[in-house]
Amino acid sequence: MVDAAREEWAQIARNIENEQEIMALLEAGRERVDSHDEVLAILKKAEEAKGLTLEEAAALIAIEDEELRRATWEAAGKVKHAIYGNRVVMFAPLYVANHCVNNCRYCGYSFKNKEMMRKKLTMDEIKEETRALINMGHKRIALEAGEDPVNIPLSYILDAIGAIYSVEENALNLRRINVNIAATDVAGYKALHDAEIGTYILFQESYRRKTYENMHVSGPKSNFNYHTSAHHRAMMGGIEDVGFGVLYGLDDWRYETIAMLRHAHILEKDQGVGPHTLSVPRVKKAIGVDNEMFPYALTDDEFLQVVAVLRLSLPYAGIILSTRESIEVRNRALTLGVSQMSAASCTGVGGYSVYKEEKEKTAQFSITDERSLAEVVRSLAQGGYMPSFCTACYRCGRTGDRFMELAKSGLIQLVCQPNALVTLKEFSLDFCPETNNPAYYEQELEKIANEKVRADTKDKLARLEKGERDLYL
Repeated sequence: MVDAAREEWAQIARNIENEQEIMALLEAGRERVDSHDEVLAILKKAEEAKGLTLEEAAALIAIEDEELRRATWEAAGKVKHAIYGNRVVMFAPLYVANHCVNNCRYCGYSFKNKEMMRKKLTMDEIKEETRALINMGHKRIALEAGEDPVNIPLSYILDAIGAIYSVEENALNLRRINVNIAATDVAGYKALHDAEIGTYILFQESYRRKTYENMHVSGPKSNFNYHTSAHHRAMMGGIEDVGFGVLYGLDDWRYETIAMLRHAHILEKDQGVGPHTLSVPRVKKAIGVDNEMFPYALTDDEFLQVVAVLRLSLPYAGIILSTRESIEVRNRALTLGVSQMSAASCTGVGGYSVYKEEKEKTAQFSITDERSLAEVVRSLAQGGYMPSFCTACYRCGRTGDRFMELAKSGLIQLVCQPNALVTLKEFSLDFCPETNNPAYYEQELEKIANEKVRADTKDKLARLEKGERDLYL
């Protein structure tokens, strides 16, 4: 049975990695991009928000012409607005432990990194960190930890999830926990599902096996087959929403982008639904890490092209942007496809409260956007966006293929826009009175076409004003 499972994961990984096919796609894309008319035809198709073939995506990723790149960005902006409107989902990471048995060249958590101060939060300390996040106004988090079967067993993660969900502060709580932890087996994913997590997120880092093995020198994560097949196992374990990610800077960004899209297509073919989210982190400075080891750094324009091509290729997937990026890049990426954004993030263990003074010594990587959550929300609102703290879909069973069916039919808009407005109102009342502008809410209410939904939303806004909380459609 063990050998059969090992071969199953190896076959999935071989199917996903297929370097020869990815290189052929890139070559075909380079040939197509020579024709402006053909690229413009691809962009016209992309604006229908039905996705692209891998070869079409490869053509867009090959663009170097400035005019065509701008046209790609314009098309991505149209698709992003058609599907997500002006909504931007807000979240923060919560790092609970940084012990790790892996030796990964790009990561400050590497067990060989003697400069890293190791921390593991107790359940009481996790609750204290949770209170700190609640008091900022956060409603959803991404739970993060290193990989160490002795110090950070899955039972510890499950206990941490329970501890976080148990905290209520001033009648408020964290309503959704996404989990970004090491690959595990099907039984482990079943346990995470039963703990009521939201999305299971796992970054591939690099899809090219040679690069992956060079970057992951030793430890469980060095097993390319087991890691690459993890999202399949997660879905086999009952988790309906999974998230991908590439760590840009480890290899050629064009290769990694097409490889990630290929992974998405394979997952949808095998499991019936593709990734719920895509993450696009770039290698950043970290304690004990020599960044000169990574010669594949992207320019900002190349990075934005990645975001645009992902949006056009997988229109209904959420694209996540972290505080690794500068305020300027984050603002530009929002116009092209980013739909979820972390804010007021801390990558240090206990860095929000219990070990705040030591957060730099325990951080996995450095951040660039250091604004508070309220500052980010104000900036987004002033820029015409609607910061959203909605967690309703996960609590109403609108996940996996059911979410995608609603999204592709357009019916999801009947709940997304109202819930975004309601959760922003709650945040404004409790944490950011500057965004509690009656005229703004009246204006946004008028955009809700369905009369019954508009009336229900208006009623919930009024109930929030009277002190009720956690209302959603």
